[in-house]
Amino acid sequence: MTTLLPFQLIQPDVGAGSPLPDSWRPLAACPLMILVGVTGVGKSTVLAHLAEFGLDYALLPDRRVLTDRLIISAMQAQEGGPIQPVTDRGLRFDYTRRYREQYRGGMAHALAQVSASPVLAGRLLLFDGLRGANEVQHAAQALPQARFAMLEAPDAVRVQRLLGRRDAFDTIRVMPSGDLDATGPQNLADLGLPEAAGLLPEEDTAHLIGWVRQGAISADDLRAKLRIVLEERRSYDPAATRAALEQAAPSRALFLDTVALSPSEVATAIAGWLQA
Repeated sequence: MTTLLPFQLIQPDVGAGSPLPDSWRPLAACPLMILVGVTGVGKSTVLAHLAEFGLDYALLPDRRVLTDRLIISAMQAQEGGPIQPVTDRGLRFDYTRRYREQYRGGMAHALAQVSASPVLAGRLLLFDGLRGANEVQHAAQALPQARFAMLEAPDAVRVQRLLGRRDAFDTIRVMPSGDLDATGPQNLADLGLPEAAGLLPEEDTAHLIGWVRQGAISADDLRAKLRIVLEERRSYDPAATRAALEQAAPSRALFLDTVALSPSEVATAIAGWLQA
């Protein structure tokens, strides 16, 4: 099942819609590598290191671009209204939810509508990235030449990375538990996020709260980053995504722990796997 959009260029040599120009190929017929993982697992860092390895690939438009150009546009076209940008987060979520209800693969369904020009023939195409179980299940079927590299990290590490520390793939830093200021939050509920209480292990939560009380990070910054992780958790379960990928494409999937491995080691593993 496809959407009803006419062909459009999304970026040079990459487009979507129908009819396809002469000699353009759908992604189903192209060598493709898909990064899988939620925010904060290290996808952007790995991309930078892959480029340093000299891997010859063309980066496809990212999730936000495809959401704008294919998902929201398709829903607007169905409504018979004008196709125009949508910046309101709530309205964007409503469009993507309705798209997912109609096309279960969601983002993967949109990705499968993409095509490549003859200029990209023979080159590896790379997409960053898919997140949910429904997405990888659909992609495994609709994109038979795709290979999947899933990057994994605990929620506590993801929160830390989102807080802006520049140590790539660092783990939670153990801070002294004594001599804390008596003022400040005592738990995540004090930050206005009681629903986050079960998100992180107690020890990691204590470290983060300790950072706030010591002034290493602000309460507002921690609250904002926790909300990002919480929002994603409502839509994407990394464990379910991994299980779905293991079942749908076991011979085409690679799973990498971005805490145990450095960015260079992750990039080396991916490059070696693709060239094997």
